[in-house]
Amino acid sequence: MIYFDTDYMAGAAPEIIERLAATNLEETTGYGTDPYTARAKELLAGACGLDLANGAQVRFLVGGTQTNATVLDALLSRHEGVLAAETGHIAVHESGAIEACGHKVLTLPSHSGKVEALEVEAFISEFYKDETYEHMVAPGALYISFPTEYGTLYSLSELERLSGVCRKWNIPLFCDGARLGYALASPKNDVTLPDLARLCDVFYIGGTKVGALFGEAVVASNGALLPHFTSLTKQHGGLLAKGRLLGLQFETLFTDGLYERLASNGVRLALKLKAGFVAAGFMPFIDSYTNQQFFCLPNSLIDRLRQVASFEYWGPRGEQESKVRFVCSWATTEESVDCLLSQL
Repeated sequence: MIYFDTDYMAGAAPEIIERLAATNLEETTGYGTDPYTARAKELLAGACGLDLANGAQVRFLVGGTQTNATVLDALLSRHEGVLAAETGHIAVHESGAIEACGHKVLTLPSHSGKVEALEVEAFISEFYKDETYEHMVAPGALYISFPTEYGTLYSLSELERLSGVCRKWNIPLFCDGARLGYALASPKNDVTLPDLARLCDVFYIGGTKVGALFGEAVVASNGALLPHFTSLTKQHGGLLAKGRLLGLQFETLFTDGLYERLASNGVRLALKLKAGFVAAGFMPFIDSYTNQQFFCLPNSLIDRLRQVASFEYWGPRGEQESKVRFVCSWATTEESVDCLLSQL
């Protein structure tokens, strides 16, 4: 079998395994107070154009859902909810993790996975025009993901407009970057890490899906937005005692361009897969230029492909045809894509 289910099926990049093995018997202090984590924080802050000495923060957590829940719990007051696209990960595929923290997800229309600044503005404006707004859940933050659940990208101008709306209404803009590496590697992308640091109040750089065994790196240009974050992370079960395992992985990822190389592999092969399907007459139902590709295929073809390849339905199976998703990753091989395309 060849696998296109998701981008965290393989273990970790060999460079990370080698560093973990080489430092395995070293003894360091816990909870991210070790030298490897300190070095990783400096590397990531530098890549984002930030200075830790001037109030920026970089923190490490284990997984995406945990990171979303912990960060939003830190950003929101008890009476506030978070705006998100109706297709957003926190609204659909996190089992109510945000609501379990006491914060409602306030959904907006999804435009190929994205939210539009005008609709964010309209929602907040209409909320405060209502004389009974103090009896309602207030929009306290905006959540986006880059890339989106559909592999689509916000342009720099779209991010600037969203950031402008958030700053007008004094709510933080939080970007889920679980697949951020694949967005940055896309040929259609015009956003950089310094752009994200400038326009988003908090975002994170995903490692779990981009070559790490596990781990997400939270970046805040203004660390004051995340007060007592260590305590809150511990409340959410996210404070890893062996914190150096996180720091060491991100130090490795952000040395010698490894993160970029790993992400580029996933995007390049996903676009090759896409081109092969298009050449065979199957058009994507979402035009993604990242590592996720979406097609509506005849069930007969799906059944035949699934004899050699594993991939996910994107929703319920239809009567004659169904929507499916193929995901390439840092670990996907040329041979796997060629094998899949040969079945067409």
